[in-house]
Amino acid sequence: MKNLFKLHSPFKPAGSQPEAIKKLIEARPKNESDLPRRSTLIGVTGSGKTFTIANVIASQNKPVLVLAPNKTLAAQLYEEFSVFFPENKVCYFVSYYDYYQPESYLPAQDVYVPKETKVNSEIERLRVEAAASLVNRNDTIVIASVSCIYSLGNPQDYRDLGFSIKVGQKIKRTDLINQLLFIQYRRNEVDKGSGTIQVFGDTIEVNLPYQKEKLRIETWGDTVESLSWVEKNNNRVVMKLDNTIIFPAKHFVTTQEKKDAAVGRIQTELEDWAPQLPNPLYQERIRQRVTHDIEMIKEVGYCSGIENYSIHFDGRMTGEQPYCLLDFFGKDFLLIIDESHIAIPQLRGMYAGDKARKKSLIDFGFRLPSAADNRPLQFSEIERYFNDAIFVSATPGDYELTHSDTVVEQIIRPTGLLDPIVEVHPRLDQMKNLIDQIKKTRENGFRSLVMVMTKKLAEQLAIYLEEQQIKVCYLHSELKTPQRTEILQKLRLGIFDCIVGVNLLREGIDVPEVALVAIMDADIESFLRDKRSLIQIMGRAARNTESKVLLFADKITASMKAAMDESQRRRSLQQEYNKKHNIIPTTVKRDVVKSITNIQEAIAQASKKKKKKESTAATNVQDVLKRIVELETQMQQSAENFDFEKAIELREEWLLLKNSVNQ
Repeated sequence: MKNLFKLHSPFKPAGSQPEAIKKLIEARPKNESDLPRRSTLIGVTGSGKTFTIANVIASQNKPVLVLAPNKTLAAQLYEEFSVFFPENKVCYFVSYYDYYQPESYLPAQDVYVPKETKVNSEIERLRVEAAASLVNRNDTIVIASVSCIYSLGNPQDYRDLGFSIKVGQKIKRTDLINQLLFIQYRRNEVDKGSGTIQVFGDTIEVNLPYQKEKLRIETWGDTVESLSWVEKNNNRVVMKLDNTIIFPAKHFVTTQEKKDAAVGRIQTELEDWAPQLPNPLYQERIRQRVTHDIEMIKEVGYCSGIENYSIHFDGRMTGEQPYCLLDFFGKDFLLIIDESHIAIPQLRGMYAGDKARKKSLIDFGFRLPSAADNRPLQFSEIERYFNDAIFVSATPGDYELTHSDTVVEQIIRPTGLLDPIVEVHPRLDQMKNLIDQIKKTRENGFRSLVMVMTKKLAEQLAIYLEEQQIKVCYLHSELKTPQRTEILQKLRLGIFDCIVGVNLLREGIDVPEVALVAIMDADIESFLRDKRSLIQIMGRAARNTESKVLLFADKITASMKAAMDESQRRRSLQQEYNKKHNIIPTTVKRDVVKSITNIQEAIAQASKKKKKKESTAATNVQDVLKRIVELETQMQQSAENFDFEKAIELREEWLLLKNSVNQ
């Protein structure tokens, strides 16, 4: 059988890669009776783990899900796999919110916090593209964050509501438009964004969320006369078609029959639940909210917070597992969990937090009990998808190691680079020592990273180092992803000599210019200073031949000793390999590219565009309010001057503006 995936790469596997690729391929399940099969790839920083995984993907013939613990790593992986597999479909699926504040209720303060979100249109388009690609083709690689375990629409409904269209097909233009509207496309002649349609006489143009070009459908009477892909910018026809399939514009779609049945079930649940609430206020609250939502669903097909009624639309039983992205893959797919030592704990913790938040909303009459079934998967449910799985990490957790049939080490770097030298320094005069080391590193043309325990310490130390004539910046979780990436770019360019951070400089950060990593309070046993964390931090200095790690501590803890022993073991293995193959280690050379990847650039532009629209709308509202005040003054003056005709004319404009603001 011809392989679905075609790997493009200017280099061949080297170092530990050939052996790791061979073992991982041999460990994959041979047939359905061979499931589940799970492997762990322990790959040191700089050993080319992504390239190894790309070779494994190229050897098999089924869809692939690559799971990353955050959006930044997901975007980096998307870029890398897009280069490795240009002939295949590589998709990006992460949370589509620029801003997200979940709905909640705080009983102690009697404060209800409504759901507040800002959806990024580009990420929303990419999510739909991923679902449509999985339905339409097998050679699909989806790069996703852990948000992929949250409730999504029924994949069977998504498939069923997609419809084919072909040249010569008999269909009324109005029926075709209604069919597109039913599967969540919006008719908009002005905003021609993703998921919209435009109608120009006998021509219908569809902006499919999963296609770069728009689909032009030309009709003549009740017949489809031609189909073509057309460039959105210049309307140039790219390709003529005989037929195509149009999939829904959104994940959450359902049939009219299911919608009607859902409304009935929601009404029944309301009648059963409201009398059980202990307070008449809570009973009235839930009745008003649900009644309003039902009316909205009947009239326009949706309501605010419709996801809280998902169980009724899906036809699931209470407590039954919701659909999510993983269900779009079918039974047989390859799952890669990158930085698994972080991703697995994230997957474990999401369900409990969501359940606690929903409980207050249900108990106090803000939501029906079925809202609890709109949830992320429990970890036991997620494990059912670990049929053909590879966990990837430099420091895998206990779960990965105990649940894997095969554990593969990838220690040797093709570049010959060694793990950094590790030195332990006492806290006495640590600031003077640190400053001297940073300045020495700067003189050699390299950069430094300093790791502290808290955000406050990061800010304070950055201020102190700046007073010592060091170009420094701090980095922590309150800075948004584009800001963090921008700071790292400035570090690489030499605008900054040093960055002070907490734990955001660990996994997936590739800065070859860094030759010094200093870890403050290394002897405080904690999550940030355990063996895995220390190894990850040390790895930030593993791309430079001049690299060194300083541990500031008054004693050597068990975690420190274990991390240093592991680093020395890896260093010795690399030295033996270099000697055997006459390799001279060289610092990684990589151009300083744009501060964010192409996909992040598109996402950032979509966010800026939305903010600009919101700003314009806000400005327009302010202008309207200003005009209302002016009209009220003029009406009063006209009445005082007995010019009632003028007052009536002004009043009509005043009423129109008041109504527009209140809508």
